[in-house]
Amino acid sequence: MRFYRAMLWKAYFDKGCGLLNYFTKVLMVVGVGAGFQGANLNYIVAIAIGYSLFCLLLGRAWFYFKLVDAEVEVTNRVNPFVGEMRKTYKDVVPKYNN
Repeated sequence: MRFYRAMLWKAYFDKGCGLLNYFTKVLMVVGVGAGFQGANLNYIVAIAIGYSLFCLLLGRAWFYFKLVDAEVEVTNRVNPFVGEMRKTYKDVVPKYNN
């Protein structure tokens, strides 16, 4: 696969930003307000870069500790189609018996 690594790092960043979605909006309002009040823009840019790196690291940790798999399993528990498939194929794929 040609761009696998790039897409993997994008997935890390997207996951981290998704987890911090609500905090991102608060931070944006504070940053815009500070910018209008005359704060040093270098500090605002530095905080934005630090926040982006934190999103990347949080997303990487989320994948590393397999919390993404746990999220998928939680959605599978309430998905009726997955329940029917597990009931139907429980003899074929014994790994997924619950």
